[in-house]
Amino acid sequence: MAIASTQLKPALEAGNIAALAANDGCAQHDLIRRLTLPGVAGRDLADAVHAICSVHGRLTDLFEETARRRVADLDTAWLIDATPAFGIERAYLARLTAAVGPLPSTPGQAESDAAFAAQRHTFDTLARSDRAGCSIGAALALVIDWHAFRRILDAAAHRAGVTVVASQLPDEIAVAQIATASGAAAPVRRAMAFGAQQTFAQHRGLCDLIEARAIARDSL
Repeated sequence: MAIASTQLKPALEAGNIAALAANDGCAQHDLIRRLTLPGVAGRDLADAVHAICSVHGRLTDLFEETARRRVADLDTAWLIDATPAFGIERAYLARLTAAVGPLPSTPGQAESDAAFAAQRHTFDTLARSDRAGCSIGAALALVIDWHAFRRILDAAAHRAGVTVVASQLPDEIAVAQIATASGAAAPVRRAMAFGAQQTFAQHRGLCDLIEARAIARDSL
């Protein structure tokens, strides 16, 4: 799932990351709805938690890398709060991963592991990009999509008897305000849009993979 050099949509060219999220964010993916239904299989919830942890549960994360890359004329003060807030999310994710039990046996595990590794590499590339604004756009998109992932995590927490931890990340309204803030030069806005676009694409791919793994288990 490597970074693709695709043509940006008109909304992206204006730096409107929130508008892109409405169409391409993983909140629109059927997986989010299905895994938050009362009767969802516990193994599907557990597999989703393990998959999200595989991609985003590492010690070093996108926010920490982004905070090291300041961009002229762009307010990145929100990262001061978002970085430790995502640390709380990682700790919550780690507790859930232990609580839901072992990774469910699924055909094609080696291929899934390779896909998770490719996604981790892509996020590392976005985080360490020398293109000013790219990592910030990726971080903003991660916050947006994380609110959707949180619905899965909280459903798993209720199922496993784990206390739900309140998120300290910026909400959707705050993210929209950050994403459309003025001050950044046009190349920076385009780089932010690119980083966001790639993050949304990676997360859609992750949701597709989780769905495919559930179908593979059901076919056994």
